Formats: sequence, structure tokens, C-alpha cells
Amino acid sequence: MRILLKITDYIDVAMLQQIQDTFSDATGLAAITVDYKGNPITEYSNFNPYCTAMREVDEFRDYCYLSDAHGGLMSARSGKPSIFICHGGLVDLAVPIMVKGNYLGAIMAGQIIIPDEDMKKLPRGSETLTNIEAHPGLCALREQAKHSTLEKVEAAANLLFTIANYLVEREMIHVMQKELHNANLELMEEVKLRSEAEAALKEADLKALRAQINPHFLFNVLNTIGRLAMLENADKTQDMVFAFSDMMRYTLKKENNDFVTLREEVDHVKNYLSIQKVRLGDRLTYDIDISPRLGNVLCPFMTIQPFAENAINHAIEPNSKGGSIVIRAVRDDQDVVITITDNGPGIPPDLIDVLLDDSEANDSATGTGIGIQNANKRLKYYYGPTYGIRYNKAISKGTEVILRIPYKTVPGGK
Repeated sequence: MRILLKITDYIDVAMLQQIQDTFSDATGLAAITVDYKGNPITEYSNFNPYCTAMREVDEFRDYCYLSDAHGGLMSARSGKPSIFICHGGLVDLAVPIMVKGNYLGAIMAGQIIIPDEDMKKLPRGSETLTNIEAHPGLCALREQAKHSTLEKVEAAANLLFTIANYLVEREMIHVMQKELHNANLELMEEVKLRSEAEAALKEADLKALRAQINPHFLFNVLNTIGRLAMLENADKTQDMVFAFSDMMRYTLKKENNDFVTLREEVDHVKNYLSIQKVRLGDRLTYDIDISPRLGNVLCPFMTIQPFAENAINHAIEPNSKGGSIVIRAVRDDQDVVITITDNGPGIPPDLIDVLLDDSEANDSATGTGIGIQNANKRLKYYYGPTYGIRYNKAISKGTEVILRIPYKTVPGGK
């Protein structure tokens, strides 16, 4: 779509008015600046009483605008000033104002009479001259118009052309500097976002951060495995070992890969929760409801697990009665919305703001808090600022985390 350029975007109208007034006082010529339609954008300078009276008549005023627009277009076609006879029979000149090859308007000047032999050399700004014989007052005013020569009119036109070019070039430099400044700001923001994302991935120990497996959890797993091995015939122990092995395999396999399928990420979360279920017993219940049709959707590595771990640590384990975790995923137009909900005591709104504050390093964030910030920064880095993590502050109990990712599948997936 073509963007319509406006003359007021490239010309300082106040400065132009001052220059126009000074030019008119020095030369005795009337002057006005118009847009590409012939509509004035400055006040009249030293206007001829005859032209002022003509513009008080609706029909004649329209002819004046059309004549100015036609004269301006003639100057735009040639790329230089044009001198012509207006519909009222006076000599006018038009100096084009051009930006990037686009005609935006013109500085109109003149309203004078020159010798007849020179008048015959000039084109007309309108197809016919307006008949003013029925208006005696206009005829008298026309006779009072200022007289000059074609040579002086040409000199005035060249002077205005030089001034107009200077104003446009000056404003173009300002516009280019502003565009360059904005581009630099965008580049700096992108570099900042990239640096923050990379720093988040490398913070502390990269492997431990990505895996989100803390020493406390590892100790609990090994301790539980040892107790189970003593008390039963190893069936549950075997399941737990397999689940734990799959988790380790997942973290090591994906160490250099930022994306996995949603199916792989969910399987990892299932392994994590199954191990926690053995440890916590009836104190933990969980439900994962994700359609197989979303299994091939690409998902950033370790996006869901930090929130499941956060629910275990802050909603389930501190409560003697335990609690539940529900993980859902649905398609929402071109996105997939993932929710992780628990029925714990919830998170204070001010703490939610701290967890999601990625404007600078947050010393208060540790453990899964770092994992949440890490996931939030990576989502924004991969997909843009409209994505990321959101907490549902409207629920009365528990915590609901909402993650939104684009619906993009692996090649061949649906």
C-alpha cells in the first residue's frame, strides 16, 4: 500500500511562513504555499487586492485553487519553477516542493502584470481566462496590479526554488536522522533481548538450569528409590528408575536443541510427576489433558516442567493434605495455549510481578524462580513480546499459569 506523503511532514510551516513573508516584502510579489491539490497551507503574504476580491467569490475562488494546482503540477512535471498566466489574467509562478520524487505542493507567487510581448510567451494555468466584465469593481482592482518584467519574475522564481530545496533537504536530513535513531533503538532493544535470553540460558550452570533438577529433588528421588528397593519386589522401583532415566536422557539429548515437540515436553513432565507421585503418594494428584493432535507442535525445551516443579514445591509439598495439578493445552486460532493449574494457596500479585520482571537481573529469584524467568525470557525471545508467560490473577484460589506459543509443527506434522 502506497503511503501518502504530506507537505507538512517535510516542511516547517512556521519557518516557511516567515521566509514567505520576508520574500514578499523584499520583492513586492504576493506569495502563498499550497498542497498538491492547490489548498493553502500558509497565510497569504502581500496579496493583491484584486486576487483577494476574486477569492471572495465562491466560483472564482475555486478557479484560483485549480489554477494554482495546475501551475504547481506544471512545475512538478519539469522539476523546476514554472511561470504562467492565472485564470484572472495575472502572471504567477510556481516553485515545486518535491520529496523522493513525489510532488507535495508548491510555493505560489506573482499576481503581477508584465509587458504584453512577454505575456504571450507564457502558458496558461487554466484553459480559459475568467470574464470579469460583469464585475466593475474587479476590473478596477485589476488595473491596480503591480507591474514588473519577465526577467525579474524569473529571478524571483529561481530564488524561491533555492529556498524550497534548502528547506526540504534540511527537513529530510532531520527525518533521516530520526529514522536512523529509531532503527538504532530497535536494534539496541533486539540486542538487549538477545543478550538477556542468552544470559538466562547460561546463568549459573547451563545444564542444571535447563534441566531444572535441583539437588534437593535428586536426593529425594534416590532416597525414595532406596526405600522402595528394600520394601518390595522392585516393580515400582523399576518404573521409577525408568522414569528418572528418561528424564536424564531427555535433558542430555536436548542439551544443544532449543526446541522439542509438545509430546516430548509433556512426556518429560509426566515422568517428573510420576516420580513425585511415588514420593508424595496420595498427597499428589495430577491430570494432563493434551490432545494428540497437538503432539507435533514445536515447543521450547523445558517450558512446562519448571511450572510443575513450582506447583510441587509451593502448593503441594507444604500442605499436609497435598493438592492437585492440572495441565491443559488447546489450540487458539494460530496459537496453542497451555495452562498449568494447582489448588494451592496461590501467589501474591506482587510476587507474580517479581517472578515475571525481566527488566534486569533479579537477585530474589532462585531455584524454580530462575526457571520461570528463564522460560519467560526464552518465549519472548523466540516469538516476540506479545508471547511469554501470564498468571491468571482473577482466580480466587490456587495458581494458574498461562503459556502461549505459536501453532507451528515439525515438518510433516499437522
